[in-house]
Amino acid sequence: MIQQVTRGIKISVKTSFQGTFLKNYKIHFAFSYRITIENQSNDSVQLTSRFWKIKDALSRSEIVQGEGVIGKKPVIKPGESHTYSSGCLITSPFGSMSGHYNMVNFTSTRKFKVLIPSFKLSAPFALN
Repeated sequence: MIQQVTRGIKISVKTSFQGTFLKNYKIHFAFSYRITIENQSNDSVQLTSRFWKIKDALSRSEIVQGEGVIGKKPVIKPGESHTYSSGCLITSPFGSMSGHYNMVNFTSTRKFKVLIPSFKLSAPFALN
C-alpha cells in the first residue's frame, strides 16, 4: 500500500491487476485501485475535483480530470475517511498513476491540493 499526507489529508492506495481485454483490436491491461482519503486535520474538507496522469510502459500518457470521484464530492470531517474504488486500462503490462485532488477547507474556505502519491500498475505475470 502506498501512502502520503498533504496538509493533514492522508491518501492510501492499493492496486490490483484485473486481467487483459481486447479493445479496438488491441490488448489492454486492466487495473483497479482502491483509495482511502483520511482527514487527519482539525477541519472538515470537501473533495471537489480530481486530476490524474496515467502512464504506460510505452511512454504513452493520458490525463483524466473532472468533478469529484465516482460521481461524488465527499465531505470528510476530522477523524473520518472516504474510500472508493475505480480502475483504468493501459496498453502495456506496466504503468503508473499520479495526480491530485482539489479540496476546500470548510473552516477557512481556502482551496488546496492534496497530492496523490505516484503508484505503479504491474501485471504479475510480467514480473520476473
